[in-house]
Amino acid sequence: MSTRRRLSPDERRNQLLDVGARLFAAKPYPDVLMEDVAEEAGISRALLYRYFPNKSALFAAIYRQAADRLLADTQIDPAGSLLEQLSAGLDIHFDYFAANRNTVLAANRVLAGDPVIQAIITDELAELRRRVLEATGLDGRPAETVSAVLTSWLVFVRVLCVDWLANETFSRAELHDMSVGALRGALGAVTDADRLLGGPGGRPWPSDDAVRSGHRR
Repeated sequence: MSTRRRLSPDERRNQLLDVGARLFAAKPYPDVLMEDVAEEAGISRALLYRYFPNKSALFAAIYRQAADRLLADTQIDPAGSLLEQLSAGLDIHFDYFAANRNTVLAANRVLAGDPVIQAIITDELAELRRRVLEATGLDGRPAETVSAVLTSWLVFVRVLCVDWLANETFSRAELHDMSVGALRGALGAVTDADRLLGGPGGRPWPSDDAVRSGHRR
C-alpha cells in the first residue's frame, strides 16, 4: 500500500497554486469552487482554507505569481533594440493570455472591482513602464513625456487584449501589429521614435516585415 507523501507548507502552497491555476484557466471564475480545488489537490477543504481563506485570495495569489513570472520572462537589455524586445515581450504576454483566457478575463472583467487584483495589474504595468523608460536613457522633461506615453500605451494594449480574448474581433497578428503601431505613432508625435526604439547609437528601426516575421501568428 502506497503512503501519501506529506508536503511542507511551501510545497503544499505551491501545489495549491498549480491546481488552482489549472482550474481557473479551464473554467470561468464563477464555476471554480474551493471544494474542486481541495478535491483536485487531494486534501480537505479545512486544510485548503488554512492556506487561502477564500476563492478571491487563492485567485489573487495565482495572478500575482503569473505576473511575477511574466516580468521575469520580459527583462529588457538596454544594449538591444527596444522595438525587437517589446515585440518579443508582447508575444510572451499573448502566449500566457491565450493559454489562460478564463483567468485573464476574470481578472479584467469579473474581478474588475477587486482592489487586490487591480493592484497586481497596476504594479505589473508600472514595472514594465519603468523598465522601458530606464532602457531609453532619457531624463528630465523628455523622460516624463515618454513615461506618460508608455503608461497610456500599456493600458491600451491591456484593453485590446481583453477584447481579443472576449470577442475575437481581430486576430493575434492584428493585435500585435496594432500594439506596436500604437506605440510607434504615439512616440513619433513627441520624439524621434526611430532612434529611441531602434537601440543605442540610433540603429535603424527594423522594417515592418522583419518585425512581423519575428512574432507568431
